[in-house]
Amino acid sequence: MAMSQNLSRSFHITYLVLVSFLGLFLAGMLTVYPPNVHESLLWRKPLIGSIFGLICVFGILAVFFPKRCSRIFDFGKEEKPSRPYLGKFASHRTSSTLQGHHPDCENFAAHVFRIGDKTFCAACTGLLLGGLSALAGTLLYFFSDWGVELSSFLMVWVGVLGVGSGLFQFKFRSFVRLFLNIFFVLGTFFILIGVDKLVHSVMVDLFLVALTVFWLFTRISLSQWDHERICYVCKVATCEFVDKKKG
Repeated sequence: MAMSQNLSRSFHITYLVLVSFLGLFLAGMLTVYPPNVHESLLWRKPLIGSIFGLICVFGILAVFFPKRCSRIFDFGKEEKPSRPYLGKFASHRTSSTLQGHHPDCENFAAHVFRIGDKTFCAACTGLLLGGLSALAGTLLYFFSDWGVELSSFLMVWVGVLGVGSGLFQFKFRSFVRLFLNIFFVLGTFFILIGVDKLVHSVMVDLFLVALTVFWLFTRISLSQWDHERICYVCKVATCEFVDKKKG
């Protein structure tokens, strides 16, 4: 049963990653072979800006609910079929407190960074800073006369790099992870405004907004998978954090 669940999970993650990179490839190709549309609809930019701005706002608000965010660890499950060997090892000696909404455990040290005596989640802080920056850019580009001087080609491919590297931010530690999450959010913004400058199409913009949501979902799923992987290989008999969640 556990093997079947693991295979299903691996297939799901692989599918999300492949579709995400296919979307990045298509976004890049729009700079090489742009469709000849160039709509002159006055409501195009306000509409797209409003939708993308709402995505940024929802992402920012989600950062301020760490308890809900911590559910991605799946610690509340009563059964752990993927870890049948737990009884062979000594008990976990970590506290059941949270640090940056992660368990106070050395296995999650790469997920947080510290400033003084405060501990912050690197990923959530990065997404927050990136979301605030993207929201400010959205207001300037879609709702004012701000003219972006960079070429569309450069902006889109910088965005592709940002999203692509951000999807694999879980392989890095603390401040690098922080930067990659900022770059991830800004990457989606760069792709959207770069293509919008080039194509001027509502449908193309909506397609990229949908891709942004899919990339974010993939990034969350990869983080969830990484958290599960960390707990899967953790060789302890009991974990106070798990026991507390069960209670």
